[in-house]
Amino acid sequence: MTERVVLAYSGGLDTSVAIPFLAEKMGAEVIAVALDCGQGGEDMEQIRQRALDCGAVESVVEDAKEEFARDFCFPAIRANALYMDRYPLVSALSRPLIVKHLAAAAARFNGTYVAHGCTGKGNDQVRFEAGLMALNPDLKCVAPARDYAWTRDKAIAFAQEKGLPIEVSEKNPYSIDQNLWGRAVETGFLEDIWNAPIEDLYAYTADPATPREADELIITFENGVPTAIDGRPLTPFQIIDELNKRAGAQGVGRLDMVEDRLVGIKSREVYEAPAAIALLAAHQELENVTVERDLARFKRSVDQRWGELVYDGLWFSPLKTALESFIAEAQQHVNGDVRLTLHGGRAVVTGRRSGSSLYDYDLATYDTGDTFDQSLAKGFVDLWSLPSKIASVRDRRTGA
Repeated sequence: MTERVVLAYSGGLDTSVAIPFLAEKMGAEVIAVALDCGQGGEDMEQIRQRALDCGAVESVVEDAKEEFARDFCFPAIRANALYMDRYPLVSALSRPLIVKHLAAAAARFNGTYVAHGCTGKGNDQVRFEAGLMALNPDLKCVAPARDYAWTRDKAIAFAQEKGLPIEVSEKNPYSIDQNLWGRAVETGFLEDIWNAPIEDLYAYTADPATPREADELIITFENGVPTAIDGRPLTPFQIIDELNKRAGAQGVGRLDMVEDRLVGIKSREVYEAPAAIALLAAHQELENVTVERDLARFKRSVDQRWGELVYDGLWFSPLKTALESFIAEAQQHVNGDVRLTLHGGRAVVTGRRSGSSLYDYDLATYDTGDTFDQSLAKGFVDLWSLPSKIASVRDRRTGA
């Protein structure tokens, strides 16, 4: 029986070359699966045809923009997902979506293997394969770049030899991955972590230092997810797409960081995530208004763990599923409006209102009408401090 390999296909050189290479190396039929996650670029029909021209027996393209926004980006907002407190999981969020469609294609076309273009040095190999093991443990994985030491120069030579309909020019100095949630740039001169990024790196954001008028907007949330901008109800994709344009035009969302990769090395990455940074800022502030103190304190640890699980490729893990239940409970009162000013590379909250607010003006004010009973505070402070006071007396007595 001929093996069937379902390939995560991007339309670029590496995955185009993988089609005839896997067919020859494994004697397999290759099914190419490409997803539109809002990355822009070529028309998806052109990508579909290119896979067929490279030798795929089937080529599937999916418009997954709304699915990605609704089922992957929006849960990240509810979890305030920032890996290492900075990175909004741009690539990490798209991988489980791709995995879901690869597993579905394997079931549809009787695939026995799934292939991807990842190297053995990065996080994505884990995200693809751990996700596939969770969804279908019977599927086997193959990664030509990792498993067969498939280098860029070998890929170019192979493409020329086979006359593949793919550009085989010299390598771009950067490795770039992008989708609706943001854009990641690495390698090239960025591998020297002393080198500053140059303006040519950026595509989603304008130079934040350029003088321009500020942009003010209001984002409406229901149960922790955005539903409208400036009073206009929009789909999840439309909200992120509009904010990418408006926040990006103000230079919001640029990040330059050295991060801890799952495989154990540190990597320098430059990110652009205008909509993600703006939406996370607004959501965190609305939580400050609507989530009770102890719940909010505990949720911060849950948010951190959620982000680590997603970064580490464990989207389909039991722990991540359980954390989602907690987060859903914690978001039931995160409703209301947040006003943001976008300017100079920053998304600044300037107003918040909510029918679920825990903010009580009469308790908070220092002016006439204050209803806070300050006579209760002295006894509260004494009782709150009592354990520390007792320990201090003990330490003085024992000379500790």
